[in-house]
Amino acid sequence: MSEGVSLSLSGGLGMLLLDVILLLLCFHECLSIPLNQLTGYRLTGRDGDALLPEISPSATPQPFLPILAPSPLAPFTNTTVPKLSGICMLNFTAAENLMRMTSIDCFAAFAPLLANVICCPQLLATLVILVGQSSKESGMLALNATLAKPCLSDIEQVLAGQGASDSLKLICSIQPANLTEASCPVKDVDEFESTVDSSKLLSACEKIDPVKECCDQVCQNAISEAATTIAQKTSSLLSMDGPHVLPEHSTRINDCKVIVLRWLASKLAPSRAKEVLRGLTNCNVNKVCPLIFPDMKHVTNNCGKEISNQTACCNAMDSYVSHLQKQTLITNLQALDCATSLGIKLQKSNITRNVYNLCHLSLKDFSLQVGNEVSGCLLPSLPSDATLDKFTGISFICDLNDNIPAPWPSMSQLPASSCNRTIRIPALPAATSGQIGVYNEYARLCLHVALAVALMLVL
Repeated sequence: MSEGVSLSLSGGLGMLLLDVILLLLCFHECLSIPLNQLTGYRLTGRDGDALLPEISPSATPQPFLPILAPSPLAPFTNTTVPKLSGICMLNFTAAENLMRMTSIDCFAAFAPLLANVICCPQLLATLVILVGQSSKESGMLALNATLAKPCLSDIEQVLAGQGASDSLKLICSIQPANLTEASCPVKDVDEFESTVDSSKLLSACEKIDPVKECCDQVCQNAISEAATTIAQKTSSLLSMDGPHVLPEHSTRINDCKVIVLRWLASKLAPSRAKEVLRGLTNCNVNKVCPLIFPDMKHVTNNCGKEISNQTACCNAMDSYVSHLQKQTLITNLQALDCATSLGIKLQKSNITRNVYNLCHLSLKDFSLQVGNEVSGCLLPSLPSDATLDKFTGISFICDLNDNIPAPWPSMSQLPASSCNRTIRIPALPAATSGQIGVYNEYARLCLHVALAVALMLVL
């Protein structure tokens, strides 16, 4: 076969053309490799000192690594026609892009793992926006109990038809009451706007900085003020200042906050409303460690008091942490909270030595382990979404630059506020797209191989 090719090409020009063809074929082969085969390309093992930082926490973060779902994804390439109730007045067509993004963020296989950080915040934002946008026609910032149940069912049907999990009500604790006014006494748009300073509210919340807002709370304070104002429309809530607020009063204010958010969503484009709502939710997400800490008796037996056997202690810690790694994906700030919370629990169990340092535990050890070579995936602390490619599937970005040792808390230390961190944690990748960044890096490697082969042919 090679002889036939040689006969069709003559002299130096023929060899040059052959080299070019081989180069292009090799480069094309590199570019055609699905991304879901590259997930282990930049992951490193966890043996020995591999847990120690390889990158300075203050260094500029490199692109995030996309984690991909298996392909092909039939639910997204062949969406099913949902069976709707026919009585829900929510405009799904106007929110088509929003619904599709939610179905990707809550993709069936990943929904339980992304629930805390991506899926449920996106789903809750979708519910707020759908009802808020419908208020422009209905004049109401809530659905009545009769419509809430079929509307929630319709939303589930639409999302499931586009590939989302069919268990979102259970995963995200959603119920028909999430579409009603609940205990808030105001749901009429005209009454709302005559009661609160709507221009002040809109000015504070029409655009937020997702980092500054969590600390300055400009929009959050405006929402709380508006919610308290409309909650006071009930005679039993004429005085709700200070510590005298009863639990039911606090619940009512929280229900009214949802009404405020729906009003905001009615005044903003769905894409802008989503940015605001996800930014606000993210402030609360990063404050709490979502992990459940199992019994640590085995750890205390091997690491308590004076550690006589370091190997046994670290084996016990590794075994304990392995249970945490099977729970869920968390953000880098959540990992910091989890490390602090676990450290305090260990100290209360009479473990006084810094076992994080002793056993080389890093923040990534507190999150779900992913990739061909096991490595912790920490989601970025700023709001993010999963992405869909019809060839490679669903992907989401993991910050693999957080090679930061887990900090051992000082005695009686409470989890630090994200506004007062002593450890710098990257929030966003350096490249505009983590997927493009990794893909191009691999493509450059393939190109180097192709050039080497071509050079060998020429020589």
